[in-house]
Amino acid sequence: MLGDFYLWIKALHIMAVISWMAWLFYLPRLFVYHVERSDSAQMNSVFQTMEEKLLRVIMNPAMIVAWVTGLMMVSIPGVISWDSIWPWSKFIGLIGMTWFHMWCARRRRIFTEGGNILTGRDYRMMNEVPTVMMVLSVLSVVVKF
Repeated sequence: MLGDFYLWIKALHIMAVISWMAWLFYLPRLFVYHVERSDSAQMNSVFQTMEEKLLRVIMNPAMIVAWVTGLMMVSIPGVISWDSIWPWSKFIGLIGMTWFHMWCARRRRIFTEGGNILTGRDYRMMNEVPTVMMVLSVLSVVVKF
């Protein structure tokens, strides 16, 4: 039955991944600004509110939809050739993005507890992680190596 809806599932998956990735790029940038420009309790509160809403209202639902639609697609017979390398490299990219998502959630929690010790430079460097995972995932699916 899922095969009849494959293109709809795929379209929803692509939209969810785009949304998820956009916010995976943006949240660490907010952390940079939070560290470097949060010189008052009021600004700290504003950044914490922005980070929490971003994570809870946009990032988490986008990640869940991306995972669910992805699992729906791989459960359709004939969509994936498990003998190939690309599904496994795509899976590694997905695990990396999910790990990074959880890392961001943990960093947000640390900010709320007042225990952040990372610098703006640290967050800038970590902001490259989703780019590497995206490149791996896209090349895996498009080139199918």
